[in-house]
Amino acid sequence: MNKAMPQKKQKTLGRTIKLLFKFYPVLTPITIFCILFSAGASAIPDVLIQKVIQIIETWQQQRDWQSAFKEIMPTMIFLIVMYILSLVAVTVYSQLTAYITQGFLNKMRINIFSGMQNLPIEFFDTNKHGDIMSYYTNDIDTLRQLISQSLPSLIRSFSVLIALFGIMIYYSLWMTIITLLGVFLILIVTKKVGGGSAKYFIRQQKSVGNLEGFAQEMMNGQKVIKVFSHESKCIDDFKDTNNSLFNDSYKAHAFASTLGPIIMNIGNVFYVLVAVIGGILLSLNIKNISLSGSAFGISILIPFLNMTKQFTSNVNQASQQINSIIMAMAGASRLFSLMDKKSEVDDGYVTLVNVESDENNNLVESKKRTNKWAWKHPHEDGTITFTPLKGDVSITNVDFSYVEGKEILHDINVYAKPGQKVAFVGSTGAGKTTITNLINRFYDIADGKIRYDGININKIKKSDLRRSLGIVLQETNLFSGTVLDNIRYGYLEATDEECFEAAKLAGADDFISRLPDGYNTYLSNNGANLSQGQRQLISIARAAVANPPVMILDEATSSIDTRTEAIVQKGMAKLMEGRTVFVIAHRLSTVKSSDVIMVLEHGRIIERGNHEELIDKKGVYYQLYTGAFELD
Repeated sequence: MNKAMPQKKQKTLGRTIKLLFKFYPVLTPITIFCILFSAGASAIPDVLIQKVIQIIETWQQQRDWQSAFKEIMPTMIFLIVMYILSLVAVTVYSQLTAYITQGFLNKMRINIFSGMQNLPIEFFDTNKHGDIMSYYTNDIDTLRQLISQSLPSLIRSFSVLIALFGIMIYYSLWMTIITLLGVFLILIVTKKVGGGSAKYFIRQQKSVGNLEGFAQEMMNGQKVIKVFSHESKCIDDFKDTNNSLFNDSYKAHAFASTLGPIIMNIGNVFYVLVAVIGGILLSLNIKNISLSGSAFGISILIPFLNMTKQFTSNVNQASQQINSIIMAMAGASRLFSLMDKKSEVDDGYVTLVNVESDENNNLVESKKRTNKWAWKHPHEDGTITFTPLKGDVSITNVDFSYVEGKEILHDINVYAKPGQKVAFVGSTGAGKTTITNLINRFYDIADGKIRYDGININKIKKSDLRRSLGIVLQETNLFSGTVLDNIRYGYLEATDEECFEAAKLAGADDFISRLPDGYNTYLSNNGANLSQGQRQLISIARAAVANPPVMILDEATSSIDTRTEAIVQKGMAKLMEGRTVFVIAHRLSTVKSSDVIMVLEHGRIIERGNHEELIDKKGVYYQLYTGAFELD
């Protein structure tokens, strides 16, 4: 058994059971009690049968029908009552098990999803989304089998085995030893076959995650696949991934399906063996060794045969659950590893609050929406200061690397005053997007300082920091819901009128008004029924409704045609008024009006200045702008 259930899996099983009691501290013990009661009730008939046979044997000698009936009736009535109570217990624990199972899975999904929201962006950047989805489907489903079937079956089987073992020892030591020899052989087979299936069930769970990750990746890339006519290559790759799952699943279930018939037949052989040896002992009048003191006779042999059948049957049932438990522990292990991942660290204590001016013209916190924001900064001496939210961002001597030893940014210095437009240009991989990822603390810097309105961003709570930043990415993400819902996503408390104004500002109102249901048009599948430009306009409107003092535009217009870009630029110009704006762009026409343009190369700022200054320098920017060479 130790080989079939390694120490790590035992710990995972223990943790699962602890969570079960934590989620349902009352219902779980009640369910277990009902299982134990029904298990005990199933062992009682063997004791009563022995008593009935003894009464019948006495009746045969005395020929006293009336006395025999009087003695048997109470036993029969007790047996009927126990069967009824057992039926009630089985019904209760079956209903409770169904409720607890689905409730446990429900709570686990919530815990996993809630924990996932606190994970750093790095987790999502380094894991396939299909594999992540597998946590919510296949891995969770393995726990359904464990809680609804495997654990109740194990509890019941072991309870019956303990009860039967006690009864068997009580009635006959010789017959018990014979039965235990069969059980010992069954355990050896279970250990051998169960251990073989365990590793393949673990591989199966990993293969399922790989297959889902591959399928999700292929669905997202269907246009690319068709453009390059890679359908056949895609199918071949899928076959390889699917065949890996097939091989692991086949080997796992081949071992598992072999175990049951082997154990069943071993049980049948020992049933016959017990009957034969019992008959021999009976014919030879061998002295019985037992705690009951009863002589070995037909009244012991008959119930013993029934107990032997029950004993091997319950050992078989218990061993059959081992594979389900191993598979469940493979899924649970993945779930717990996800739950144990370190949440995004947030030591910030400076928060963003609504403020208003008191009679002395000092800023004070307001519970109502004033559209006037400030950083609430508590100090060690107990005082609190309010720093107006302006959008003054400074990056000083910043170094950064995603992987230790591979520096992405080196000695970056950026100063953006409120209302300034700062642009980053450079080839792919130069570090442009990385800088903006550091401003909103998707990643933390290795060295240097980033200050927001004079406050070190490490002191600002991440949620408040990000709430003050509006971001429009090159890759748009629209959620299932109406157009209005997607715009309001930027600020959930925004009114319909504010969403309409944001759409007008972004230049999206015109096309939205022409949609079948206007702002109530339902979007699904990332807005697949809209053009790329239309999706981007909604994304810009979503950022506009948040009304942030700082905007980050990461290739925001790169996927928009020239005509649409002109519309967007007008809206963007209004959106950028009075705001600090960081622009990342390959189209240099979009950064021409920036207050300062920074040219990056290999993680370093090699040129800075406005458009005219950089053109006069006739350096890298000049060459890019005049087409001497192009951005990668």
